[in-house]
Amino acid sequence: MATPAKRVAPAATRREFLKAAAATGATAAAPYVITSKALGDATTPPASDRIVMGGIGIGNMGSGDQNAFLGMPGVQYVAVCDVRKKWREEGKARADKKYGNGDCAAYVDFRELLARDDIDAVHIATPDHWHAIMTIAACRGGKDVYLQKPETLTLREGPLMVGAARRYGRVVSGGSQRVLGDYRGIVDPCWAGEVGTIKELDISVGGPSLFCALPGLPTPPDIDWELWLGPAPWEPYNPGRCDGNFGTGGNSWRSYSDYSGGSLTDWGAHHFGGAIFAADLRELQPVKVVYHPADGKHGPYVSAEYPNAVAIHHNRPQPLRPGKPSVAHQGAIQIHGDGVKREPKAVPLYRNGAGSIYADFIECVKTREKPFRDIELAVNTMATPHMIAIAYRLERSLEWDRAAQAFKGDEEANRLVDRARREPWII
Repeated sequence: MATPAKRVAPAATRREFLKAAAATGATAAAPYVITSKALGDATTPPASDRIVMGGIGIGNMGSGDQNAFLGMPGVQYVAVCDVRKKWREEGKARADKKYGNGDCAAYVDFRELLARDDIDAVHIATPDHWHAIMTIAACRGGKDVYLQKPETLTLREGPLMVGAARRYGRVVSGGSQRVLGDYRGIVDPCWAGEVGTIKELDISVGGPSLFCALPGLPTPPDIDWELWLGPAPWEPYNPGRCDGNFGTGGNSWRSYSDYSGGSLTDWGAHHFGGAIFAADLRELQPVKVVYHPADGKHGPYVSAEYPNAVAIHHNRPQPLRPGKPSVAHQGAIQIHGDGVKREPKAVPLYRNGAGSIYADFIECVKTREKPFRDIELAVNTMATPHMIAIAYRLERSLEWDRAAQAFKGDEEANRLVDRARREPWII
């Protein structure tokens, strides 16, 4: 694998040059040509004010993210990266079509994209096992990050990602558009105080990921299999391991424990995210996860208990509690309160009236505010399904020490807080 070229800071960035030229009326020598498009018009900001972006992981959800950013007048999209030739070429073609040129660069290795000094921000939509490594590398490289959910694959990754964002002064936004966009029907009455003090929440979503035993097959020439695996254990190529379909029951990377937390973290990022936001638990982490064994009629389930005495139950049998006020979203989320009307609070929204989580991110890149789904809030949210998964695996209850980021007195559980990674992909 090639080592990326050493970064050399230019005397002036392209945007600095354009600003100076526009201010002085100076004539630019090639290759810096001041065009009407560069200076902007009524619908397009000047190049000096645009956010220069690239995308890493550009298939499936990544293509949707790319289209969202391509549609924003304040964004100049200049690069794509994917280990698959098909996604790489299609991503480049979308950007080139948007601008009517062939300028979008296409990379196999994300480190080459991150080495570019002209890129302000990246969006990342790779399989989950790459999220932490790429986000931390992007922060170190001076890039802001829009990161697809689920933001983390392990509990340990979260604080490292938050630390990188804070240390390097980067804007890092988690990517669940559903938390605010789809779940207002439960968010608004909860923040308005209509269900009273929230006591319990029920989340109905699938379980943890599966072990993968798919047989090895010849690796096709249009994928860099070694780079696709990256930090994950080496396994021979099989298209079912790396298929990006949204299923979690097999034959997709979302199904398997080497690359994902399964439905519990994939769809769970949406459902736990929406419920935790509605109950205003985003700044908290559970203090305990309680394992409830099967009772002969129902399978096991796990409850996460928060320091303010609120409990979130995953797949609890018969979750509806007669006589208690509740709000629900399509059966996947049920929130139960005591019914005593409480003082309403204003619902936190996207920054400065931004109409989407993508626009919220771009607004925060400009203002340097924390985005709606700031990485620390996303990490807190993902801690809950990660702890629940560990309780299922060990079939016992666990206590969590947030300050130490460790389970209390449980060496076996603490070995599951993180996982080994193949060199050189160490964090």
